[in-house]
Amino acid sequence: MTDQTEYAPEHDGVPLVDVIVIGGGVAGLVAARECARIGLEVVVYEATNAIGGAVAGHRVAGLALDSGAESFAVRRGSVAEFITGLGLAEDIVAPQAAGAWLHLPPERTGTGAVSVPLPPVGVLGIPGSPLSDDVRRVIGWGGAWRAWLDRILPVLTIGREHSLGDLVRKRMGRRVLERLVEPVVSGVYSASAGDLEIDVVAPGLNSALTTTGSLSGAVLALRAQIPAGSAVGGLRGGMSRLVAALVADLELLGVRIVTESPVAALERSGTDTDAIWSVSIDPAATPLAPDSTAGSVAVSAAGFVPGSFRSRFVIVATPAAAALGLVAPLSPELAALASLDWPEPTAVELATLVIDAPQLDPPPRGTGVLVAQGALGVTAKALTHVSAKWAWVAEAAGPGRHVLRLSYGRAGEGIPTAALTDEELLAVALADASTLLGVDLDPAAVVGHARTRWGDALSPATLGARERVGAVRDAVGGMPGLAVTGAWLAGTGLASVIPDALDAAAQTRRAYLGL
Repeated sequence: MTDQTEYAPEHDGVPLVDVIVIGGGVAGLVAARECARIGLEVVVYEATNAIGGAVAGHRVAGLALDSGAESFAVRRGSVAEFITGLGLAEDIVAPQAAGAWLHLPPERTGTGAVSVPLPPVGVLGIPGSPLSDDVRRVIGWGGAWRAWLDRILPVLTIGREHSLGDLVRKRMGRRVLERLVEPVVSGVYSASAGDLEIDVVAPGLNSALTTTGSLSGAVLALRAQIPAGSAVGGLRGGMSRLVAALVADLELLGVRIVTESPVAALERSGTDTDAIWSVSIDPAATPLAPDSTAGSVAVSAAGFVPGSFRSRFVIVATPAAAALGLVAPLSPELAALASLDWPEPTAVELATLVIDAPQLDPPPRGTGVLVAQGALGVTAKALTHVSAKWAWVAEAAGPGRHVLRLSYGRAGEGIPTAALTDEELLAVALADASTLLGVDLDPAAVVGHARTRWGDALSPATLGARERVGAVRDAVGGMPGLAVTGAWLAGTGLASVIPDALDAAAQTRRAYLGL
């Protein structure tokens, strides 16, 4: 790593660089790379002792596995294009086509829970053909006929809805909402359907509803626009390889990445045309530990004095609370953003099990199971049969060995496993997996397990999101030299985060070049 004295020029005796990026998650790393590619000098500050944010990995029973994001949406091809630019194109893989299942509350009192395949023809669980056999298995004949009434309900009696949950309930009824839509959106957005903004989570659905005259017709119209093939992709060896490739590129470009340096304050001096930014890092502050560190990429800060750089531009790429706190002192408009109706963040805990269980060959529940709220006897909200979903994991694990990942924590409820010891969590996860997969799993067959907790999962798709994000964009746009990016603004997943980070970097590059 190059010593800081190589930087020039100086400002008041402090080395002056072109760009400071605050936040070493994927958004910050992507923005840093895009700025450095045209020769800008960039420093990245990360509060924790590892970088990559929610795109992280760990080793369990000798296997390199994802401990955070495991896939990316293939829509528009933006992520695949970016990954190709990092030299990983040949390692992009598609999941197995087995599909997911649903674990539902009993149809009648005194009967057991119901496990059925998730109908494949839908959008966020909303069925395109309510009377089809696979839909009726989930919602019964009564629910199916109620959903079919959507075909004859006048659109004008409903109007344009904002809440996804309200729209589904009014058009198709409670059973579609509770037994199909809620399990899906809980897994994707960690939020209830009633809290999700339709135009954010299902762009075009409202207009298609107006055009086709029914919600099921709108779903079929949107499905017809989706290219053939899987909706998601992954990386052989895990999505954390994306972070490792990014770091390698940044090192070649001379970008400094400084971990264990939480930025406490952001200051701006000078004029709009000649502004200088500086950051403050409390030397007494205890560095924040990330929720997942095993297998994550850490970068040495040898020879570096935190807080010793100033810059002409700054990109804030932290989670929502930290970003709003940093920009608030800069202007009344930015300070006012904290008073907007921001939703409470959701925390999620993941339990990963590696188990010798030949009885899981072939997979009994496809690639995993989504759990409807109210399904008794199960604490998890979802299970991913990782070795059934990704062929590269199955190959690495070998015959008869399986990888399972269970997710705990719903919006507004907290993490039910938070107080458990590792061994207690293992027992709960094993019992849940046995129930969800319909197979008795032997505790003695577990060869490795791990737990990962992710906090500050602020869904960017909740009601009012567009107005809040628009207010942030407007306020930030009024502060020359400042850009803000991240999932809380861009949306869930790499397909939203990467393009937004590229836009933030492009804004900075244009300002630097005076365009």
